[in-house]
This record gives sequence, C-alpha cells and structure tokens, in this order.
Amino acid sequence: MVNTRSRSRSKTLKTSFSQASIEDSDNQSGALIDSNKDLLTEIIVRLPVTSILRFKSVSKPWRLFLSNSNFTRWHDKLSKSPGIFAGNIYVPFDVENQSPLGFHVLNFYFPRRRGVRILQSCNGLLLCCSNWRNSDSRKYYVFNPTTKQLAIIPSVIGDPKTICFMALAFHLTDCAQYKVVCIRALEPRGELYQVQIYSSVSEKWKISIESFSAHGPVFRQGVYWNGAVYWAPFYRDFLYFKIDDEKLHTLPLPEGLMPSLVSTMYLGESRGHLHLILHTALHKNSRCLNVYEMLCDHSGWFVKYELQLDELSDSFPFLFSLVSCNQFKVIDVVRGDKEEDTFAVLKVQGKIITYNVHDKSFKQIFTLPSNFSQSNFEYSGGFYGAISCFHRYTETLTSF
Repeated sequence: MVNTRSRSRSKTLKTSFSQASIEDSDNQSGALIDSNKDLLTEIIVRLPVTSILRFKSVSKPWRLFLSNSNFTRWHDKLSKSPGIFAGNIYVPFDVENQSPLGFHVLNFYFPRRRGVRILQSCNGLLLCCSNWRNSDSRKYYVFNPTTKQLAIIPSVIGDPKTICFMALAFHLTDCAQYKVVCIRALEPRGELYQVQIYSSVSEKWKISIESFSAHGPVFRQGVYWNGAVYWAPFYRDFLYFKIDDEKLHTLPLPEGLMPSLVSTMYLGESRGHLHLILHTALHKNSRCLNVYEMLCDHSGWFVKYELQLDELSDSFPFLFSLVSCNQFKVIDVVRGDKEEDTFAVLKVQGKIITYNVHDKSFKQIFTLPSNFSQSNFEYSGGFYGAISCFHRYTETLTSF
C-alpha cells in the first residue's frame, strides 16, 4: 500500500520551505539594504548596468532601492565611457571597453518598426522619429536604450506637417521629468512660428508662444544646456528657448564674427559646458578650428580649445579640401574627467577618429559602412533642415 499521506506531507513541507525561503530571502535583502544603504550604494553603483537591472528582480525592496531617484542620480554622476550612435549603430569611444548596449537595429524596439531615426540625444534619453517620409502618420518617441523603456509622444496641436523642429529637455537635477519642445510654422514658407511644449508629467502639449517672427532660419538639431534648448545658429536669427520662463532669447555670436559669413560645424554640450565650432567664409583654408565655450550667463563665447588640423594631414593628405566638401565633420567634443583627457570626435573620409585637444594624438575607432549617409534632408514647414546622423549616448538608469 502506497503511503500517499507521507508524500502529501512531504510535498507540503517542500512547498512551505520554498515559500519560507523566498520570504526569508526578501527579508534578508530588505534588511541588507536597510542596514547600510550608503555602503551598498557605493558597491552596486559601480557595477555594470546589466547587473544593476538584473538586481531589480531580486525582490521588491531591491527594486524600490535601485529605482530610487537618489540612486539613479548617484549612478549618472559616475564617470562612464560614452559613445555615439552613428545612425542606428552604437560606437563606443573606448574601443577596448565595448558596451553591452550596442545593437545594430535600433527600430527593433519600436512599434511597427518603420525606419526609426534618432533626432536628438539628451543625457541618456533619445528623441526618435518614425516613418520619416510621411509626416501625416509620423510618430515621435522618447527611448532609453539602457532600460529599453519607450514612451510615445502624442500628436502636436495643429497640423503635423508644419513641424520644423523637435528637441528633448532632460537633466536629473534641473529637469527631472523630460519635456519636448516643438517649433511649428504658422504659414507656408513664411516667417511666423509657434512654440509648443510637451511634459511627461501632464502627458499633454500646450502652446507656449502663440507666434514669433524669425527671418529665414533653418531649425537644426537641438541641444539642451543650462535650462534651455538651443538649435545650431544659421544665417540671421540666433535664438534659444529658456524652459522655465518659456521665452525666446537671443544667442550672441563670438565677438568679431558676422552672421552672414559663418556656418555652424558643431553645437553640443559636455559635462555642463556648451561648445560651438564655426566655419567662416574668411578662413576657408584655415588649418585651425576654434572650439568656443559659452559663458554660464549666456552673455558671450570664449575660445576654449583649438583643433590643429595640421596634426592629421599626414594620415589624411586631402584633409583641407575635405573640410569644404562634406567629407569632414566635427561629431562631438567630449570633456574628460581630467582636462587633459578632453577629445574631439571627427569624421574624416568615412572614418571616425578621436582627437585629443591637448596632446594632439588621435586614433581611429570606427569605419562607417560604404552606404552610410551623413545627413538626411527633409522638407518640413517650408524649409529643408539637415538632421545629423551622429548622437552621443551615455548610459542612464532613468525611468519615466
């Protein structure tokens, strides 16, 4: 005769033991976190992002602890080796420290997978756009490649065909919940525009500025810095949009330069500094590019670095002719932990190189595919706007 009672009792004991083990594990995890959070944070915050994300599934106390904004802020302050998205391909600046984030098909994470493109990268979040050619059904997204979190941005107020510019504003300390700034044309090929703001808190668009006049600008890729959204200066109107007062302000040019004689080669932010590189009609054959830095009060620029192109001419003999024919591009300026670690990222003849602005050393980190296009041009709101294919990215655990 089979002793079913004994088996049943054994099964019950195993089940009870298993449940008790899980509960004990949760209690131990919670006790460990509560016992010395500072020490635990010091340890975990230095682990790879993939490990931190796995730890969130250990227990509820761990998930709450690792999702806390204080932990996220601490993690984001640590020095991490960034990289760039070249199109949808992630390229780490430190080629010996390959990031687990790298993937070649960015649109795999998006609904319907319709040719998703990056419009802007902002402190670990990406502003993306789908269905690039058809503005009627185009969708906009905010995406965190680290956590794979995705948010769909609802349609703007008015005709989506009139969108000229979209930019993302996000920073854990001064803009903890992201915002999207949109500039729309109010008349075809005219000079009247409107500003709208989307907030991730309200999940709605609102009209910030009913109308403003600008003379013949092309609104290019956005940059968020010091509480404001900037677009690359072009031709006559040099403006930026301050988030807190929701007003447009005038952006000065470096002293001595005329708007009609310059074009923007690069505008970007790094470690709290806004940088600008201009190509001037008066210095077409210049072998030196000035890297300007904006003063914190927005009152003007000063020369922070000089890129001496002579140092590259031996490896790239046609460099100076490339500058004026779209085969040379300043992709990024990256401030290092130490000043001597600051480098520029350049595209030269289909190759991406890093160039140390102090010791003038450089190294190749990537060769672009032969069919890679540096920029796409889109007709929107009566203007053609160049959208960059290069966007810096640094890991963040931010949730939204």
